[in-house]
Amino acid sequence: MNRTTLSLIAGTAALAAVTGFAALSEPDAPGTETAEAAAVLPVERTGLLCPAPSASDLAETTYTSFTPVTKGTGSDGSAELLAASVESTDTSADEDTGKPTGDDGTTDDKADSDKAGTDKAADGGKTDGGKTAAKPVLTSKAPGTPVTAETSGADDPALVGTAEGRLAPGWTVQQTTQVTAGNGRGLLGVTCAAPDTEFWFPGVSTAADRTDYVHLTNPDDSAAVADIELFGKDGGVTTTVGEGLTVPAHSSKPILLSTLTGEKQDDLTVHVNVRSGRVGAAVQALDDKLGGDWLAPSTDPAGTLVVPGIPKDATAVRLVAFAPGGADADLKVQLASPTGLITPAGQETLHVKAGMTTALDLGDVTRGEPGSLVLTPTDGSAPVVAAVRVVRGKGDRQESAFIPATGPIGTRASVVGNGAKDATLSLTAPTATAKVKVTASAGTGAGTAATKTYTIRQGTTQDVELPVPAGLKGTYALTVENLTDAPVHAARTLTATEGGIPGFTVQTLPDDRGTVAVPEADEDLTVLQK
Repeated sequence: MNRTTLSLIAGTAALAAVTGFAALSEPDAPGTETAEAAAVLPVERTGLLCPAPSASDLAETTYTSFTPVTKGTGSDGSAELLAASVESTDTSADEDTGKPTGDDGTTDDKADSDKAGTDKAADGGKTDGGKTAAKPVLTSKAPGTPVTAETSGADDPALVGTAEGRLAPGWTVQQTTQVTAGNGRGLLGVTCAAPDTEFWFPGVSTAADRTDYVHLTNPDDSAAVADIELFGKDGGVTTTVGEGLTVPAHSSKPILLSTLTGEKQDDLTVHVNVRSGRVGAAVQALDDKLGGDWLAPSTDPAGTLVVPGIPKDATAVRLVAFAPGGADADLKVQLASPTGLITPAGQETLHVKAGMTTALDLGDVTRGEPGSLVLTPTDGSAPVVAAVRVVRGKGDRQESAFIPATGPIGTRASVVGNGAKDATLSLTAPTATAKVKVTASAGTGAGTAATKTYTIRQGTTQDVELPVPAGLKGTYALTVENLTDAPVHAARTLTATEGGIPGFTVQTLPDDRGTVAVPEADEDLTVLQK
């Protein structure tokens, strides 16, 4: 390794606060004392991306935007979501017409019509290349109170959002869609996410009853290029057009997984690797019989993983794991219940071969009590990624949702779109007892913020009684703050029963990355270069 010493000037400190990234550190390196004394500042700019919500004409979508109040911010700021354009993924020709066909079998005429509609939304009503400024879909003006916007139908585009100033730290946007009938009917929810360069999605499928799309959204001024890899029970799956996928600037591209391979597999892992640029990525998984939901990416590969917030009335839980490295992984499988860690009988361990996707059916593992899966290595196991598919209901009235392994809250996390009676917050402290503060914001229409503090015992999961705002009108945000050093993992479940079908969706709460540690500007920090 070559050792280079950089002097951190004021510009570097400002850049870290704006971008939210500060990664100049090394254990036991010179300058450790300086790093410990670094100032913690609120970030000044945050970007989020929301995928196109649905292809159903029956879809009803609500966007909710919220920024928690953060100390140290200025008086100015803005947060808005703008429509992205849709990039066609046509790769084949219709045998009868000779026209290109989309992933859903529509011809180029339909694709052109859809693109014209989204382009119109994206540039403020012009489809002829005019320069009319884009009209925001949703705008926030002050922290502490959520705002909403509603849309309907199949033509709603992906959204590209930016928050600045006092609205940037901890900015959170929820996209919730209700589809009353058809393929993928049910309640579909996703937390709009920041762009990145790598994503893992264990739990996707190319089975005959599944229609899974990977949505890639590019927020930047230049095109992004990404590769999509599929891994099944026997290792890598040969794909036809998964390499070098271009996502143009400020646009979104949905890729139907079944067009990438002819293999039909129940359990797959998708790896999205961005060669140039950056994208937001999410998987929309639609099932003919079990409804649909969004699958968010798993947290980065690790030896120990937590999948929080499995509903207490789950009738089927299926764990899907993948080992991306060159070594096998052996995992101990435990459930963090309200009374402590328990091991499912006959399912104590899971062996995951390197480069292969492995699934484990856990049945109704929660047995009427809330729970979270805790996966730990047995003797230095290799890192893995994981997610679970959860089913509620019975017979022809079943609904499914996905929960990825997620990192701990860290300092703070928020989740929005909570109603007075449709939200459940699950908190898990896998390794040590923790104390947590939960704040319910004012409502989108009215209401007074409320706060409660909870103690979560080691090895347990608790569905806590929420501090619903007094005089609530509309929906509200929940902000969770960890008051101890013990890791806490969290998930929120929304429910909506339609026609006797128990619709639900689960969102995890990783740290909101609302602050960044910035070293003193006049200090030196050693950076190690390999």
